[in-house]
Amino acid sequence: MSEEHTKRGNTEPDVTTDGDVFIDDIPPRRTRDFADLMHAAGALVVAALMLLAAVYLRGLTAGVESDVHNAGQAIGWVMDVPASLLQQIVTIAIVVSVLFQLLANREWLQSAVSLVAMFGGYAAVWALSSVITFIGFEPLIQGLESPGALSGSGLIPDFYAGFAAFLTMAGPRRMRSAVKWSWNTLYMLAILLVVLSWNSVPGVVFSFAVGRIVGMVFRFAIGTRNQGVWGQRIVEALRSIGLDVASLVRRPEAHAESGVLRTTLDDDLSENSRIYDMLDGRGRRFTVSVIDGQSHNAGYLNQLWEWLRLTGVTMRRDRSASDAVHHHLTMLLGLNNIGLSAPRPYGIVDSGESSLLVLDADSTALPCNLNTLSDDDAIALMRYLDVAHRRGFSHHRITPDTLGRLPIGTPIIAGWHNGDCTSTNANMDIDKVQLLALLSALIGVDRTVSAGRRVWGDETLVSLLPFVQKAAIPAATRALNPWSKQLLDSLREALRALAPQEVSEAMEPVTISRFNIRSFVTIVLLIIAVSVIFTQLRPDEVIDAVSNANPVMAVLCVVFGLIAWAGSAVTLGAFMDPERRDVLGLFCSQAASGFTAVSMPAGVGPAFVNLQFLRKSGYRNTAATAIMSAVWAIQGGTTIAMVLLIGIFTGRNMLSGMIPTNTLIIAIATVALLASAAMAIPPVRRLLAERYLPIVRSYARQLVNVLTQPKQLAIGLAGALVLNIATGLGFWAALLAFGHATNPVETTFVFLLANALGSAVPTPGGLGAVEAALTFAFTSVGVPPAVALSATLVYRVAFYWLRIPMGALAMKWLDRHNLI
Repeated sequence: MSEEHTKRGNTEPDVTTDGDVFIDDIPPRRTRDFADLMHAAGALVVAALMLLAAVYLRGLTAGVESDVHNAGQAIGWVMDVPASLLQQIVTIAIVVSVLFQLLANREWLQSAVSLVAMFGGYAAVWALSSVITFIGFEPLIQGLESPGALSGSGLIPDFYAGFAAFLTMAGPRRMRSAVKWSWNTLYMLAILLVVLSWNSVPGVVFSFAVGRIVGMVFRFAIGTRNQGVWGQRIVEALRSIGLDVASLVRRPEAHAESGVLRTTLDDDLSENSRIYDMLDGRGRRFTVSVIDGQSHNAGYLNQLWEWLRLTGVTMRRDRSASDAVHHHLTMLLGLNNIGLSAPRPYGIVDSGESSLLVLDADSTALPCNLNTLSDDDAIALMRYLDVAHRRGFSHHRITPDTLGRLPIGTPIIAGWHNGDCTSTNANMDIDKVQLLALLSALIGVDRTVSAGRRVWGDETLVSLLPFVQKAAIPAATRALNPWSKQLLDSLREALRALAPQEVSEAMEPVTISRFNIRSFVTIVLLIIAVSVIFTQLRPDEVIDAVSNANPVMAVLCVVFGLIAWAGSAVTLGAFMDPERRDVLGLFCSQAASGFTAVSMPAGVGPAFVNLQFLRKSGYRNTAATAIMSAVWAIQGGTTIAMVLLIGIFTGRNMLSGMIPTNTLIIAIATVALLASAAMAIPPVRRLLAERYLPIVRSYARQLVNVLTQPKQLAIGLAGALVLNIATGLGFWAALLAFGHATNPVETTFVFLLANALGSAVPTPGGLGAVEAALTFAFTSVGVPPAVALSATLVYRVAFYWLRIPMGALAMKWLDRHNLI
């Protein structure tokens, strides 16, 4: 077979005879390497970071350029050479050398597309330069401009983008020496022109990144020549492991239309492989699976995505085709060693950028008809998986394609190349859940659970409940026609019915997905917290207030904040069973509310943390909600009672003035009107009566049971009093920090009233509204405005800002101990 035939990418069968060897093969076609898209994405990130650096790190980039200029004094003789002349010399050298190598190898398409990519790089930079200039954002323009740049389309140097796209499309560098030294020459020229102050660092790096993006996109669209071995080279590789090849015939590609990852049971579902039927001189039949390095990249990216998507479980990450095939061989040898039916491997061999796996052709499984599965088949599959698990093997990706049958009809599970032979319990549980979900979609939930009880037992099935979630089920299973959103719920309910109610309801889902609602909420809260801190915090005002405060009184204000946490913890712990009461966990749960307060309205964060803490402490949803509501009711009721009592005995009449009677009546009337209108609609009334009323009754019953325990109620009230008094005295200490002595009782009254009104504003932690309400309230009762503002800032530092890092540490501790 001629080298020219390969380079043309011909897809017609090439039948040759090498002595007594018959070879029927098709040269590898051009391949779309998904690593090109990954590199393009990386270049896009670099381009974005460089734009940010040009705007916000102008001092750093200017410093780098200055250092480079100083270092360039050692080669001052270059200053006499015009920069344009250097570019012309390098341009001619790169274009001529690369095109000569491509044309000499008769790669006409590669040559033409490389030149088109170069023009695309130039055009992309011109367009981006024009857009940036048109927008007129001066910091960005100043960060990118350089003495060698022009206005408009010449803002960013186009030379680097054009040739980066050209060399990327003409590459990769490992294949062509001219491309390799051209890249090195381009890098040297870029450094030299920065030294000569002709180009700026951000402009050069950004131009390179744009060129790489264009080149990678072109290269992926056109494809690159497959460097895998074929034909005679496969025969030579097989001879190196003792196989006397008599004939080698390539099979047509199976499932060529199915997408990126093509698989077949002929080679145990190896991804994107080329399959050959081989006959040796002794008449033995083998299946040869060939995986090329470029074709494997899609499988590696899929493995990488699974690794990023899932947490708490181990996932394969085979970077090369050789790693994947070597691991596949290990798995198959292990399965055969423990007596499970699996393809019997003869051996493996690496050749060039391909890796070959040789299997006994008579040991491969046949496709399984998914429409004819019986209960006995389901039991056989579960027993097969159980034997593998008992010896430490896990599969990781049980899908419809993995179900096969031996020639005698026995069903087996194939495709173990993504699995491991030293597995965790979580991986094994997920395997069982994947098989249960797959069989439930094929033969029904009831028959599947019945088979599972016979093989694994009720206790094992119940232990799988935390893993029965969508994230654990492969997309191929969810794509089956019988699959529906309700199927997984039905499976979960069937498993829950095997355990006592208190046991099943106490089992919460295990976090196995990085991208779930919880992680999304956490990220959103973190973004809000960072935004609030950077947009609302006035460091100069806070620092000035804290620096002028009496340090002893400021520390006392912080101490009152810790006491307030202790009081809140006492209220929550009063309604918990003694055996579930973790003292340190209770305090940390209240501290964690300080972190949530920065991203949630006041009061919402503590309720959320308390509810999660109670759930993790073993309380069912209804009981946890009742306890959390009782805590909220006692704390809120205590605050209202204290305000009313202190207001009566001190003569303060601020409450009626701050909440107009008419407004209160209108609010109550509006709520009553909406409730009445809803209940007047029969469907809404039936929905409320049939679905929500039982829940409300159960919740009310739990709440009444909680609130009718005299001892717990007294302890809870005591904790609520400590909480309210400590927060009021905290502001009293903040006033003393600036030498303004007040009556602590009256101060507590004014503070509780103003803080409650400010916290009602739905901003994170009442930010802005609390400060305004406290400053206005205390100014109106005779505190000098400057003192009121400074005391408010000190109080918020102690009771808000300092609680953020402390609360974050507490939340991390709770998460580590599975208490939140």
